[in-house]
Amino acid sequence: MEQDTIFSLCGIVASVCMILGYLPQAVETIRTRNTDGIAFPTFLMMAFGGFAFMLQGLLHKPDIIWSLFLTNLVTTTCSCIVFCIKIYNDYFKK
Repeated sequence: MEQDTIFSLCGIVASVCMILGYLPQAVETIRTRNTDGIAFPTFLMMAFGGFAFMLQGLLHKPDIIWSLFLTNLVTTTCSCIVFCIKIYNDYFKK
């Protein structure tokens, strides 16, 4: 197998695993609005880290690494939503 093909395949497998591992927890948190067991700094750092990986995927030359960008687009979006719910629950709901 060609090195580029192996590289792309690894990226796709990693993307699917990351989304399937992360999305159920994020969906459950968004659905129930229960953020009691979530550490505030965790989702803040996950959002920043995901955003940085999105930029890395977009800025990669000569080609965009779509698997890196799209995976982190999904996880960053979910992290930001959970982070906002956490802020609401901790600071405005009391």
